[in-house]
Amino acid sequence: MFYQFINRFIIYIVPYLPVSFIRMFAGRYVAGETARQALKIVRELNNKGYSATLDILGEHSENKVDALDVTQEYTDLYGYILSHNLNCNISIKPTHIGLDIEEECAQNNLNTLLKTARETNNFLRIDMENSPYTDASIKMYLEALIHYQNVGPVIQAYLHRSPDDICSLNGEKLNVRICKGIYKESETIALNNKSDINDQYVDLVKAILNGGGYAGIATHDLTLINALDEWIIENQISPDRFEFQILYGVPMAGRLEELLEKGYKVRQYVPYGEEWFEYSVRRLKENPVIITYVFKNMFKSR
Repeated sequence: MFYQFINRFIIYIVPYLPVSFIRMFAGRYVAGETARQALKIVRELNNKGYSATLDILGEHSENKVDALDVTQEYTDLYGYILSHNLNCNISIKPTHIGLDIEEECAQNNLNTLLKTARETNNFLRIDMENSPYTDASIKMYLEALIHYQNVGPVIQAYLHRSPDDICSLNGEKLNVRICKGIYKESETIALNNKSDINDQYVDLVKAILNGGGYAGIATHDLTLINALDEWIIENQISPDRFEFQILYGVPMAGRLEELLEKGYKVRQYVPYGEEWFEYSVRRLKENPVIITYVFKNMFKSR
């Protein structure tokens, strides 16, 4: 009860914490404000054996000009990745490229990104946001797949609908990122019990790998990683059928290095951009215990 109270208190005070404190936290989990800073981090990760995905922070662009600017920045990233020979792709949020404004706006911007992805021979991940956008995001993915196969969606394990979505999407063309889900949803839409979410997560990954798809296993939960690693070995799943994915900066107690040593692909999602403050506040709200890590690091450095 005491720790629950502390966590609730931290969630309440996070928006009022000084920018300097949030920046101290962000320095570990955000790769800077500019593409140049983020690309440097990607190079460092590549040199250590990791693949990467770049994600420009932000969502819900308010007008077509902003959505077009985001699209252009992602287009430029493809060029940078190619010219610097980086092992890296990109991930976009549909509302960031205009889905909130107009479906046609988002589709036009997506088509631009698909064209550039094809020209640079790279992959495009279409991220998943909260439940009002699930159908539209899957529709965008399916239409994109008609024109370019090196594209993939994200499915959130806590949604009740996710097993049906995987069943309908599964096959050799599917490259899907499976995450637990971070948005607050009602019980009618999503599971809210950790054990139930974990069980469904494992079931979804197994369904993908049994059905011919490629699974991006996106979790920091060591229990899930260990359970799926064991299942993968027992069922002799080829390493070219999956990869493990985590957010940049999250401490993993050496487990990532162990996965690399097994010959598995491990991808780190690298967020950057001017909206680092909003992102960091959200991450702190999602996981208040991270503040403990920040304080520990402060005292270790003294």
